Amino acid sequence: MQTAADAGDAATLLAAVPAGRRVALVDPRFVGHVHALRLGLTDPRFPAATVPGALTAQPEARGALLRALHRTAAAVGAGAPVVEPDADPAPEDRTVPGRIAVALEAEGIAVQRPALGSLVAAVPTDPEQQAAAEAGLASVDDEAVRLRTAVKAHDGFFTTYCISPYSRYIARWCARRNLTPNQVTTASLITALIAAGSAATGTRGGYVAAGILLLVSFVLDCTDGQLARYSLQYSTMGAWLDATFDRAKEYAYYAGLAIGAVRGGDDVWALALGAMVLQACRHVVDFSFNEANHDAVANTSPTAALSDKLDNVGWTVWVRRMIVLPIGERWAMIAVLTALTTPRIVFYALLIGCSLAACYTTAGRLLRSLTRRASRTDRAAQALADLADSGPLAQAVAAVVPGLRGAFTAPAVALLGTLVMIGGALFLPYGSPLTVAAAAVYVVLSGLAVARPLKGALDWLVPPFFRAAEYVTILVLAARSDVPHAVPAAFGLVSAVAYHHYDTVYRIRGGTGAPPQWLVRTIGGHEGRTALVVVLAAVLTHTSGFTTALTALAVAVALVVLVESIRFWVSSSAPAVHDEGELA
Repeated sequence: MQTAADAGDAATLLAAVPAGRRVALVDPRFVGHVHALRLGLTDPRFPAATVPGALTAQPEARGALLRALHRTAAAVGAGAPVVEPDADPAPEDRTVPGRIAVALEAEGIAVQRPALGSLVAAVPTDPEQQAAAEAGLASVDDEAVRLRTAVKAHDGFFTTYCISPYSRYIARWCARRNLTPNQVTTASLITALIAAGSAATGTRGGYVAAGILLLVSFVLDCTDGQLARYSLQYSTMGAWLDATFDRAKEYAYYAGLAIGAVRGGDDVWALALGAMVLQACRHVVDFSFNEANHDAVANTSPTAALSDKLDNVGWTVWVRRMIVLPIGERWAMIAVLTALTTPRIVFYALLIGCSLAACYTTAGRLLRSLTRRASRTDRAAQALADLADSGPLAQAVAAVVPGLRGAFTAPAVALLGTLVMIGGALFLPYGSPLTVAAAAVYVVLSGLAVARPLKGALDWLVPPFFRAAEYVTILVLAARSDVPHAVPAAFGLVSAVAYHHYDTVYRIRGGTGAPPQWLVRTIGGHEGRTALVVVLAAVLTHTSGFTTALTALAVAVALVVLVESIRFWVSSSAPAVHDEGELA
């Protein structure tokens, strides 16, 4: 820490700091809470951030910061205004850090201004302001605010009332011992894997231990995000771990339950895969709808207005959050039923609960889309195209066939293709060439659905339809094959493909775009993988070769997507964000 006499001196001192380091400016008259400074100066997610009297800049904003400092020094020395003559700057913009923040924004640098709430951050200019700032400082418990804001603002009922009241203190305990969110996330994963192993024993004691450990894993899962917010430890690695480990834990637990059930004489692998497919399709509905609408122009609807009104009626908020069976309620249900009942009952409860939740959420999104008057952006259309995960076969069809016009054409064509594919796998004779023909029709319809930009009111349904077609087809063919271990192999394949789809979502959310096209081409796209599994089922009818082929395909897809995903998330281009998670 160094003290500068003026803006010019500050520019000289900052120029001497190595280029790869973050720098900060704090007005010597600053009065405020320590956590207010933390929020303004230590969050790594933004190129620049400011609170009244303080400003920080990441290496990418250092050049603009130095130029702004030089201009500010010249302007202050000349007595010239830094803002426009007819502007009425806020008090914080009259300080040197405030002036620098305005100058940075004028250069196009995004400057984050965190909400401080009751925290104090001020630069008093007279005794009255000084006294007011000190009174505010004394009246607010900085640590209490820090603990409260460590908890996610919008969460499920179970998490809010049964986990967060004490997990925040676990987060503080971890922070005081210099534990990182990534370490807590890893501990949560390990605990969940041990839970899955306990369930795999197939004994009552193992099931009880599994239920308890699953709840412990969920407490740690909440703690890692609270620790990140408490200590402002956001990282690219944390984003990747948090985005993927929840699914890895849940799917591993499903597999553990299925293995345990088999040991007890009950094969529930098809139910386990069905639960995973349903949950993944629920998520892609949420992802697609949000990506299609979050930057839409004139994004209003009567349904959304009604929902906003209900948000002001406390009990309706909790009821609606519980109906969607968010992760807290879902894991609590799984844990309790594991300890008290059987894996089959666990999966029946999951399938029924998630089906009802899916109907509720999808119906609401359909109503919003049909009543909304909005113009969707090119960015939203590209996001939906990326989520569609079209491979070379569908892209070839889209390149040679003109897109079909019509407000609801794309989702209608995607739905038709999905019904043809699932219907063929389900009702045609197993291994029949007609199923291969159905796959060919699905490829053509998939290409037609994405031949035009996905800007229609219901075009966000296209990716979920494609996910359902691929996942359900794999499930049905594996279940109908009557080949030993075919369904567990299909479970592995869907897990690998689902990882790729979640990875795509989180890259888009981070603002870095979807995975590279070479990756999509290499793993075939949704239509290529679906067609390949159909052909394998026809060629390797009722032979163990089908299980081997599914296993080999699962390993190949997993290796390619994991290697590329790890390369991306540890690279400098990955976004430094911490995912807040979804209710579902």
